[in-house]
Parts: sequence; structure tokens; C-alpha cells
Amino acid sequence: MKKFIKTTIIMLSFLAPINVFAYSDYIIPGGENVGIEVKYNGVLVIGFYKIDGEYNKNDIEVGDYITHVENTEINSVDELVNNIEKFQNAGKVKLKIKRNNKEKDIVFNLSVKDNVYKTGLYIKDSISGIGTLTYIDPETKIYGALGHEIIESSTNKQVEVRTGYIYESKVSSIDRSTNGSPGTKNAKFYYNNKYGDINKNTTYGIYGNYDIASTKEPMKVAEPDEIKTGEAKILTVTSESDIKEYKINITKIDKNSKIKNIYFEITDKELLDKTGGIVQGMSGSPIIQDDKIIGAVTHVVVENVKKGYGIFITTMLTEGEREE
Repeated sequence: MKKFIKTTIIMLSFLAPINVFAYSDYIIPGGENVGIEVKYNGVLVIGFYKIDGEYNKNDIEVGDYITHVENTEINSVDELVNNIEKFQNAGKVKLKIKRNNKEKDIVFNLSVKDNVYKTGLYIKDSISGIGTLTYIDPETKIYGALGHEIIESSTNKQVEVRTGYIYESKVSSIDRSTNGSPGTKNAKFYYNNKYGDINKNTTYGIYGNYDIASTKEPMKVAEPDEIKTGEAKILTVTSESDIKEYKINITKIDKNSKIKNIYFEITDKELLDKTGGIVQGMSGSPIIQDDKIIGAVTHVVVENVKKGYGIFITTMLTEGEREE
């Protein structure tokens, strides 16, 4: 009888001309912890609350973006509230929503509770978190981070970016990982020290222009054929802003997967003592082998938090050069 073991992983975009993406052969490796803030294209609906025991959905679904109130564009919760208030005496308002990249106009009926008009919607206009910088291209100043997309947890959908920035961030503590329960880095944001903007949130990471000069030496980019199983290391921060090298063992290379290309296990005793394994916030940590940057950490295996996956660095570099 064969035993099948369920494995859970989590994360820490017609015919056309062929584009040639000329990324640099040498890039600056990251490892810095970064604070991430993204503002949505519109206001995101993340849930509903009851008014007099009933929901007031009005053909709106969780995951919809509200982009206009009576033809006025809105991009914040305050703008939504202020514009709806202008029409509350009518008891209804026309909204434009975006769902699965398609726009739709709806008439939204307002509910009255204690002589106050209410929408019954839980909404938000931005998302923030932490991750790890993967690389900076010294020629184009394009950076890549995370190695996977930013997902809105309430909707489990990829976030649409209107504007966004990465900031200086220092790790204040770590909640350790245990099998079945991945931990996380806890960090402080420094909004007065902006590193760069965010102009793309894709399956292969977040990308933008890096504004801060780096004094680190560039490192050679490895092609997938150069990567082998065996010893390697990751660059990441476990305390304050100190980037350290930690040993890993690469167990498998998968050239057919989109982002789960490098299978590895943490072998570094110091890192295991600090974190218990891979923790959330490590996404984007560069993977180095034979003095070449080969990829970035993207996922942890929940049932065995010492194990994880990484994406090829060439995939991230190609995505960074791609125009939206």
C-alpha cells in the first residue's frame, strides 16, 4: 500500500512581437528587511456587517474594488464615505465597481440605522507588511523583492497596485516556526526613509525603482543550468538590520515550475535556533551558490518548516524588465 502525505505550502500577472529582456549579468544581492505599503486602485470590499439583522450586499462581492461614486473617482475610504454622504438623502447611490478586471455600474441602496445611513460594507484602501529585498540591478536601478505576489488575505486575491513604496524596516523580534505553524518576523517601519516605489505586483514578486545608492559589490547571476544540488546559503535579517549568511542544502531543482524551482532545507544551526525554520518575512531572501546569486526564498512547507522553495533569479530579473 502506498502512503500519500498531504503537503501544505504558504508564501511568505494573442500574438505579439517577441520581447528580448536584457537584464544585467551582475546584480547587487539584497537581504535587507523592507517595509511594504501598497495603495489599491479604488477601495477594496473585504466583508459585510449586518444592519438590523440583514446584510446589505446590493450585488457587491468580497474582492470587488469600488472605483467611482456617481462618476467621481475614489481611492480612499475617506473619499468613499464623503462622496456617499452627498447622496444619502436619496437613499441610494450609483457605484462603479471592478471585479476580475471588468467594470460594472450598480445602484447601491443605503440602509438606515438610528437615523444614520450605513453601507454595511467592510472596506480598506491599502495593505502593508514586511518582506526581503532580493536584488538591485545596478544599471537600471530596478529592484525585485518577495519572489511571489502580495495577496489580500481577506479575499485571497492578488492585490492591484495604484501606488506603493518600500521602506527601511528593522526586525524587532521573531515568532519561531514549528511544524504546522510557521512563525513570522516582527518589524518596525521607518516611513521617513523610503527605499523605492512599487509599480508591479506579479506572480514572481514586486518590482519598482530603487532610490538609495548601494555600496555592496555586484554578484554574478547564475543561469538555471548552473544550479546544482548541495550546499548553498541565504541572505536575510533576523535582528535589527544586520544581513547575515545562513547555510542551506538544495535537494532538488525543478525547471518546469513557475516559482517553485529550488527545493531546499535549512541546515544552519544558528538560524534554526533563532527561527525554528523558515518564517514569514523571509520571502525574497537571496539564495547564493558558488559566489553567484541563483534565486530567492518564496515558500515554507508547513508540515516541515525547515524546508522551503525558491524561485530562479533569472525569472525575477526577466519579470523586472517586463513592461506592464
